[in-house]
Amino acid sequence: MEKTTHNTNIVFIGSGAIATALGNILAADEDLDVCLLSIEKDVVHDINHNHINFRYFPATQLHPYLKASSETAVLRRADLIFLAIPSNAILTYLKQSKILIPAHTPLINLAKGFGDAFQLIPECIAATMPNPVACMKGPSFAREIINRQPTAFTIAASDKKINEMLADLFGETTIHLDHSNDILGVEYASILKNIYAIVIGIVDANFDSPNLRSLVLSKAINEMRQLIKTFGGQEETIFKYCGFGDFSLTALNDLSRNRTLGLLIGKGFFSQDISEKVVLEGRIAVQVFYEELEKRQLTGVNYPLMTELYKVFNTDYDIGKFVNNILND
Repeated sequence: MEKTTHNTNIVFIGSGAIATALGNILAADEDLDVCLLSIEKDVVHDINHNHINFRYFPATQLHPYLKASSETAVLRRADLIFLAIPSNAILTYLKQSKILIPAHTPLINLAKGFGDAFQLIPECIAATMPNPVACMKGPSFAREIINRQPTAFTIAASDKKINEMLADLFGETTIHLDHSNDILGVEYASILKNIYAIVIGIVDANFDSPNLRSLVLSKAINEMRQLIKTFGGQEETIFKYCGFGDFSLTALNDLSRNRTLGLLIGKGFFSQDISEKVVLEGRIAVQVFYEELEKRQLTGVNYPLMTELYKVFNTDYDIGKFVNNILND
């Protein structure tokens, strides 16, 4: 099946679950030329010849218009670039590819995490690239997206044209959007939800109590809201898809790695040895945020859930006392 016209070139840097799922959704539009740029040549071959990404969706037939490439030259033609590789690899990749990326092409960050120390990815990109930058975050398991379940994202951009471009791009799909100009707040929300999902996991491991769960969820939302404000975001961002929506997905669904980490900790099954072998976004984020809060002398009574979780990871902690400790703070 060949396409005869290509109005807009969309490139996803990465061929993982989220890139494949979103790329597959967009590839159904014949006016789009959608390509997954990947260093994994076997994945590229399998997508192009068998229309399957065997690493992430081995049983899902991908749209025949979805293409993949290992040639970075595809970046030269990109009208829109989605960044869908791990957060710690984005800056290096962009610096290496800067000469190939048109300066006017918007870069949309899908990755969750810090770019460098406490710097957010869009901040790091803005210091390195001349391109307009936005982010796209929300409650979005890739498996649900590729199965065409309605899924929500928040688009955060300082340029309204990017919001309009993405609204048009996903307008006829199963992707639902809300919009914000609060790039900092949206990025912080996407990181904080992993931290507080661990807290909810610990609580649920010890008590099967809807009352208690709702109590702690409320405390968590309020801490997240205040942290977003403390670090320069807008409080109302917590009520966007990227805030309450993404947090509820991550905190209450057992497919979430960070909730699962909390459950393991709460049941006493998580060890230091496991921690050192598994990269878990929430644990890393706790360390980074806590150190920043200490610099501002804002730990303890100001953010009791964050502070108590930091103790779990850094002291000889009696996990059986965790719930009482966070309720008494």
